[in-house]
Amino acid sequence: MAEGLSFAHLRIDRHGAPMLSLDARVAPGEVLTVMGPSGSGKSTLLSAIIGTLAPGFTLSGQITLDGTEITLLPPERRRVGILFQDELLFPHLSVGGNLGFGLPPRLRGKARRARIDAALRDIGLEGFAARDPATLSGGQKARVALMRMLLAEPRALLLDEPFSRLDAARRDQIRSLVFERARAQGLPVLLVTHDPEDAEAAGGRVITLG
Repeated sequence: MAEGLSFAHLRIDRHGAPMLSLDARVAPGEVLTVMGPSGSGKSTLLSAIIGTLAPGFTLSGQITLDGTEITLLPPERRRVGILFQDELLFPHLSVGGNLGFGLPPRLRGKARRARIDAALRDIGLEGFAARDPATLSGGQKARVALMRMLLAEPRALLLDEPFSRLDAARRDQIRSLVFERARAQGLPVLLVTHDPEDAEAAGGRVITLG
C-alpha cells in the first residue's frame, strides 16, 4: 500500500547557516502547501526532493517516498514529477511528441500513438497531436504539461507556482484538474505558492517558511 511522502528531521543549511527544517507527512492524494517570502527556501526544498540541490546547500534528515528512502538517490530514480510556473513544453516537438516524451520507452508504435490519443482526449484536446505547442493557449499548454508529467507515472507531485501565470478563469480550471488527477491517482502533492487562494483550493495543511 502506498505510504505517501515523508520528511523526517529534514534540514537544509546554506553555507553552514540553517535555512529550513521540516517534519511532515503527505498521504497519497493529499496536498501539503508551503508558503513563505522569497528567499525562505521554498524552491530549495523542491530541489532537495527532486535531487538537484545546488552547491553550497547541505541536506540532513530523510525524505521517504512510499516506504523507500530517496534522500541519496539520483533524480531519475526518484519518480517525482514537477510542474513549474512555465509549462516548459519542448518547442521542437509537436503536442503529441511532448506527451510521448513522458511515456516509457517500452511503449512503441500503435500502442504509443493510442496512449497519446487517449491522453489528449482526457484533457479535452482530441486531434491536437500534430499541433505546434506555440499555437496553444496558456491553459492548453498547462494541460499538456500536466499530462506529460502524469504519463511518466510519478509517485509524488511537486507544484512550483504552476498556476501563477494563468488568468483567473483558467487558474480555477487547471487547479481543479491538477488536484483531481492527484487524488484519483493517489499521489502525495507538495504545492509551493504565494497565493492564499491556491492554498485554500488545495484544502490540505499549510506550512509557512521563514
